[in-house]
Amino acid sequence: MSARIKVVSIEGLWTPEDLATFLGIPEKTLRDWRFKSYGPAWIRMGKHVRYAPETVRAWIDQLSHDGAA
Repeated sequence: MSARIKVVSIEGLWTPEDLATFLGIPEKTLRDWRFKSYGPAWIRMGKHVRYAPETVRAWIDQLSHDGAA
């Protein structure tokens, strides 16, 4: 009998603090961006704001493509 192993990688949602650390910017900048409808898409969960890492990475990729054009 052979054993089957399935590895699942789940990356949770980022807090504004997580994203600020990832981007190397102050959390206040993220608040300003949300108010100005700029920056990566965010999700409101009750009173909490969260960011999906794949959405953040796609936003960064878009910025780099826009700058190359």
